[in-house]
Amino acid sequence: MPIWFAYTMIVLLVITSVLLTLLILLHRGKGGGLSSMFGGGVSSSLAGSSVAEKNLDRYTVLVGIVWFACIVGIGLWLRLQLSSGA
Repeated sequence: MPIWFAYTMIVLLVITSVLLTLLILLHRGKGGGLSSMFGGGVSSSLAGSSVAEKNLDRYTVLVGIVWFACIVGIGLWLRLQLSSGA
């Protein structure tokens, strides 16, 4: 595989790592978390979680999947490079 593939995977890995860290910090913990500062803490008493929290969960899972794919892609690229003797 070409070297640009590795550079693309590394850039994606750095971006998704930062995004994943920020998204995890925005989740509401037992004490309210950072999400309550941005309006995520406002939820009705009938619903378990607000739409903002559900969307935050979806975005976190999506970024986590992309992050995992980058890790696997870099690993496969390294394995192919080592097996080809480059």
